[in-house]
Amino acid sequence: MNLFPKNILPTKEVKKFILIFYTVGVLGFLIPWTQNLFIALTTYALLLSTYLLLLYHEKYSIKDILVFSAIALLGFFFEVLGVNTGVIFGSYQYGEGLGIKIFQTPLLIGVNWLFLTYTALSISDRLTKNIYLQLTTATTLMLVYDIVMEQLAPIMDMWSWTNSSVPMKNYITWWLIGFLFAGILKGFKINTRNHLALLLFLCQFLFFVVLLIYYTLLK
Repeated sequence: MNLFPKNILPTKEVKKFILIFYTVGVLGFLIPWTQNLFIALTTYALLLSTYLLLLYHEKYSIKDILVFSAIALLGFFFEVLGVNTGVIFGSYQYGEGLGIKIFQTPLLIGVNWLFLTYTALSISDRLTKNIYLQLTTATTLMLVYDIVMEQLAPIMDMWSWTNSSVPMKNYITWWLIGFLFAGILKGFKINTRNHLALLLFLCQFLFFVVLLIYYTLLK
């Protein structure tokens, strides 16, 4: 897709913007009087990151669009089942930090599954040619991301667990669903080589790591 900013800016400048964007985000969360504002902006930040990721997807086809849509919808469906039954991940509830909810589930959560699966698989594709290692590496990257996020989610009003502690079932199911979604991308031969995928994943992951260190060790 040749849309803004891809149509007017070189990739190098877009990468600079991403670095500045996430740096400002970290500072916004660390400054007490701007924290609530940046929590409210979280939804838009995640949407912007996903927009940039998909904007730099190498080549679109009807198949690509259908597969991306299927992963986002399946991700949302699993979360709806999870939050309303407690069977899939454990007993938890979403806060207001991820925006508009339907069936007690943020619409954004399916998009986030797509973002994480795509970026993690794009990274693993760089590391190995073995498809099984690609799938397990991508899924493990997603799991590590989730482990960090679970500690921050209540602070950022994203979600919280009924019994406070995160059940092991959550991590097991997360890995399995991530493996399924990565397998779908591979099975349909979707090209995840993307100029921004590595940077977006690292910036988002490090963003949450810095906040986790601040809230758990320094504050």
